[in-house]
Amino acid sequence: MCATMRAAYLPGNSAVEMRDVTVPLPGHGEVLLQVKASTICGSDIRCIYHQHLGKGPEGYQGVIAGHEPAGLIVETGPGCRRFQAGDRVIVYHISGCGVCNDCRRGFMISCTSAVYRRAYGWQRDGGMAEFMIAEEKDLIALPDELSYADGAQVACGFGTVYEGLEKIGVSGDDAVLITGLGPVGLAAGALCRKLGAQKIIGIDISKERLDLALRLGLCDVALASGQDNEAQVRELTAGHGVERAIDCSANADARATAIRATRKWGRMVMIGEGGTVTFNPSPDIIHDQKTIYGSWVTSTWKMEELVERLVRWKLHPEEIITHRFVLEQAGEAYALMASGRCGKVAVCPGGE
Repeated sequence: MCATMRAAYLPGNSAVEMRDVTVPLPGHGEVLLQVKASTICGSDIRCIYHQHLGKGPEGYQGVIAGHEPAGLIVETGPGCRRFQAGDRVIVYHISGCGVCNDCRRGFMISCTSAVYRRAYGWQRDGGMAEFMIAEEKDLIALPDELSYADGAQVACGFGTVYEGLEKIGVSGDDAVLITGLGPVGLAAGALCRKLGAQKIIGIDISKERLDLALRLGLCDVALASGQDNEAQVRELTAGHGVERAIDCSANADARATAIRATRKWGRMVMIGEGGTVTFNPSPDIIHDQKTIYGSWVTSTWKMEELVERLVRWKLHPEEIITHRFVLEQAGEAYALMASGRCGKVAVCPGGE
């Protein structure tokens, strides 16, 4: 193994900076991974790539980028109890303190420690490098049936969506609306299909993403974003609206459409980060007995459950990856992801 490696940093100003850095050594309870696949999240584009928006524990601290990695363990530090060299793993992308109430529930995303909560690619080095350090407690076993690119998708996007769908419940009884068909919305379509949704309707502003959703069979109907969307959804559901709605857009108009196009007694979950929404509580929610859920990432045990189900369903999250780049092309990868004219974008330092 070389003493140095290549790594990508996000200085802001829509740029990527490649550097030569020392290959790290694993400490107590840590492993050294050879990164095989690292996908790009919309949150990185929104909060880091263009400009550094986060503050304090949510701020980017100038570390190696990438919070959606999967790879092969090449070395373990002292104190590791479960994983060993040669194991294939996914990295749950927030490392929590491990002892607060949220961490004990598996929701390290909600860790309450301002000192110990550190997200990979935000406050500690992430997966846009040839190698990375991860804490053993943050690892999810990656079965042989799934590729490293599948695993990278689970690390954030598919895991986040799965949690939201579990909250609202999706079954063969349901027509589903997905607002926003970026990678998170496409993941929602893929999972809703396996959960048996009776009809899946998607909305987006991008023709490329509308076409991709239809080509992959993730939506039955794909609607261009517009003022008539609520009426169109109701027409597609015999005037009732959908039983379940999933907002992955973070767009005010799309969110309002999702709320109003949900039928009486229906459920909606907001997954897309940022943005605002305006609605009228009485006619839009209260009188129709609707429920709105918020959902932020997922827990480690739910992520393990998702991995098991992906194998059972023969569902490969990498199917929504439209572009793959080698590490030296990280700048091109981030620029493409920022353009929105793609599905998911993957950087594969290990050459998968």
